[in-house]
Amino acid sequence: QVQLVESGGGLVQAGGSLRLSCTASGSIFRLNAMGWYRQGPGKQRELVARITSVGSTNYADSVKGRFTISRDNAKNTVWLQMNGLKPEDTAVYYCKVEGSEGLGVRFENWGQGTQVTVSS
Repeated sequence: QVQLVESGGGLVQAGGSLRLSCTASGSIFRLNAMGWYRQGPGKQRELVARITSVGSTNYADSVKGRFTISRDNAKNTVWLQMNGLKPEDTAVYYCKVEGSEGLGVRFENWGQGTQVTVSS
């Protein structure tokens, strides 16, 4: 079993910053891609940013230049630094982690979600 714990959401004014973190624990043999997704009110869940095990990243066009994803493989942790926040960034943010447990059993787990609210 692999568990994910997210933290760092909250309420911030437009132009402000927040930093989300997500730590994986449990029977982890290898972590592959780690990413952040979000789901705004009345919207579908969308990719925000993703980072591979070797540090390659990709971002949604709407957050490029404002958000930065990073990870620490030794700590099984991924962060999302969000600067220049806009009201349209308001959403529940979910961490997603892909990897494998012992004996090659692959997993794709989601965090519980953390609310980010940006006021205008």
